[in-house]
Amino acid sequence: MSTEVMSGALLPAASRTNLVVEALRRSILTGELPAGQALVETELARRFGISKTPVREALKTLAGAGLVTMSEYKGATVRVVDEEMARSVFDVRSLLEPVAVARTVERGFDMDRAQAALDRAAGAADEAERSLANRDFHQLLYSNCGNSVLTQMLDGLREQTALISANAWIKQHSWEEEADEHAEILSAARSGDAGKAAELVLNHINSFAARAVGQITKGQS
Repeated sequence: MSTEVMSGALLPAASRTNLVVEALRRSILTGELPAGQALVETELARRFGISKTPVREALKTLAGAGLVTMSEYKGATVRVVDEEMARSVFDVRSLLEPVAVARTVERGFDMDRAQAALDRAAGAADEAERSLANRDFHQLLYSNCGNSVLTQMLDGLREQTALISANAWIKQHSWEEEADEHAEILSAARSGDAGKAAELVLNHINSFAARAVGQITKGQS
């Protein structure tokens, strides 16, 4: 990993942890840290110029988000994206997200921020930036659904979706198709057509799931 040694020791504890979380997230989502890569606390602490404690907390945060796997024997490693994981994530999203989007469109949300997220994705410099911008777009589409449990469940899938997306894009650049689909969804939302927006979201999730799973199975064959 190309992370330079930083004066992280001068930052508050929470900031040190966040620094490591954001740096590792970007390295994972760009593929700089590949699937299965060991994440050794002592090595990371040395790279960031901090103690092992904030590194350990950062790895726990990333494990909770689904980007890192923690093992008593192997320690922390970058999560491997396999067919079962991808199918599970998209299956849950297809069941929950269209409902949340329909309710959010009915209740209203910040469409300018949603457009800004799409603009960020279009101008992204790498897979991580593009994936995180798309993640923000989807969150805006469901975040005002009026059901905090539903929102939390979908939030819990955001990082795993970003990881699957980044891995799929490395193998096949399909973000132009997804950008067109996002634009159609936002257009339906702007017109106030909650049913159409929900239908487009479901189609979008299913079409990307098919592409992503196809890439995974191709890589495993």
